[in-house]
Formats: sequence, structure tokens, C-alpha cells
Amino acid sequence: MTTQPPPDGERARDPEGRGLPLVTVLLGLTVVSGVIDAVSYLGLGHVFTANMTGNVVVLGFAAAGAPGFTVTHTAASLAAFLLGAVTGGRVAARFGGGSRRTWARVTLAAETVLVGASAALAHAAPGARGTTYALIVLTAYAMGLRNATVRKLGVPDLTTTVLTMTLTGLASDSRAGGGSGRRSPRRTAAVAAMLAGAVLGAWLVVHGHLPTALLIAAATTGVLALSASGRE
Repeated sequence: MTTQPPPDGERARDPEGRGLPLVTVLLGLTVVSGVIDAVSYLGLGHVFTANMTGNVVVLGFAAAGAPGFTVTHTAASLAAFLLGAVTGGRVAARFGGGSRRTWARVTLAAETVLVGASAALAHAAPGARGTTYALIVLTAYAMGLRNATVRKLGVPDLTTTVLTMTLTGLASDSRAGGGSGRRSPRRTAAVAAMLAGAVLGAWLVVHGHLPTALLIAAATTGVLALSASGRE
């Protein structure tokens, strides 16, 4: 049975329905993830701070002694991400039974502060000892916090940081794969969003604008924090 969306008047009176739908918000966050991973991988020593699947693989490369990879960078990212996910779980326990709108906005506000702090640090002390580790920890913690929230929100096909299952579903559930292709637009949008963020982030880092990339990521998340609704 398909649930019909509420009439416009009813939606306007519903506090949870005020703002951007969660699908739109999560697509925006997927763009941010592309920017963050471009910054971390290209600018912070071949480490991922959003995509932990890739990070575990990178840790294996580093442990095997592959040039250009550092165990300590990758381990710091993993540890900070897990700590962020623990925090996200506790935030979900606090807010998950109430307003999804409030819950999403609180989490995204925290992410905005963390990524904004990393942008400020990258601008103020780009060559200082420990800056790289601080940027890894701040962004990985923010991504762990967000991922725990997104997982518990449970919006299908929009994890915001990984695309393996999204791509699998896009192909296997397509008409060519014997499916209906019903969710193809959402899945395609998620792939396009990640690609767009990666292109933007990579261009900025390659041209020496790493702090700007982080500032854009923080500003985008901040806008989404202010405008997120509690409805898909």
C-alpha cells in the first residue's frame, strides 16, 4: 500500500514537514562527503575520513609498506570515526524517539562546527606540526557522527558516504537486471552527488585551496542543518 503525501495545507502545519525533505538533505551531504574525501586523500596523506571501506583498504596498504601511505594517519582516522559514531549513537538515543527534524538539525549543526573548525585550522596553521592529524581527527569524527545518524534515520539508498550497495542496487534492480527500476533516480542522484563533490574538492586541493574546500563543506552542511525537515 502506497502512502500518499499529506495535502499542502496539512504539511505546512506539520512542524516535521517544514524545510527541505531528508532525501534532498542527504543528497547534499553526499556532495559534502565527496569534498571531504578529496581533501583527506589528496591533501592529508592518502587517507579517507568519510569512506571507511576505502580507509580499511588503505590501512592494509600502509601496513604492507606501500609508499605514500601512513599507518598512523589511517589509524587516527578510523579511531576518530568510530568515536564519532559512538557519539552519534548516543545522540540518536537522546533524540531518536522524538522529532526527527530536531535530531537531524542538532547532528548537522555539530558537523558544521567540526568541519568549520578544520577549515579555520587549515587556514591559520597550514604548515604547523600536528595540523594534518588535527584535520584528520576533526573531519573523521564529524563523518562518524553523521554516519551513525544517517544509519538510524534509515532513508533507503542514501548512506551519504559509500556507494557500493547503491551502485549494486542501481544495476541489479534496473529493468535490464529484471527489476522495476523504481529507485533508479534516487540512486543515480546519489552517485552524481558524490562525483560532483569529489570533482569540486579535488580541483580546490590541487589548486592549493584546501581550506576553501573545507569551508565550502562546512557552509553547505550549515545550510542543510538550518533547513532540514523530519520527512523524506
